[in-house]
Amino acid sequence: MSESTRRQPLILVLHGPNLNLLGRREPDIYGATTLDEIDQRLSHIAAEHGVELSITQSNYEGALVDQIHRYGWIAAGIIINPGALTHYSIALRDAIAAVPSPAIEIHLSNVAAREPFRHHSVIAAVARGTLTGFGATGYEMALHYLLDTIRQDGKANGD
Repeated sequence: MSESTRRQPLILVLHGPNLNLLGRREPDIYGATTLDEIDQRLSHIAAEHGVELSITQSNYEGALVDQIHRYGWIAAGIIINPGALTHYSIALRDAIAAVPSPAIEIHLSNVAAREPFRHHSVIAAVARGTLTGFGATGYEMALHYLLDTIRQDGKANGD
């Protein structure tokens, strides 16, 4: 379906660097859930609510920026785990700030309880909110928030 003929609301899900290693990478910090399992859960919830997801994982900053540029104008929201880009990617921050879609920042671990360099997020200032430390469930929490927002917007528009 082309972007101009889309009938279902769309939510963009972005996974940053190293998240493709979930389930194997430091499971004591990030858990045993794989990225595929997270994406499957999100897809199932979205399908139950008649919402389409566009899901991308990339280890490259520019690929994530490109997805925000492509979908940030039409998506009902963005769920983003920027990974290490959280702490220094002004390009990612500026892309989120440039588009009207509300972004929810996700971190599997509680970054405030980790190394000091992880305590600052350049993304947080342009995100609607940030969920940290809830593991894979944080993605689902973000999706439910955006689903509630879609439902409220639909009621406000007389749908």
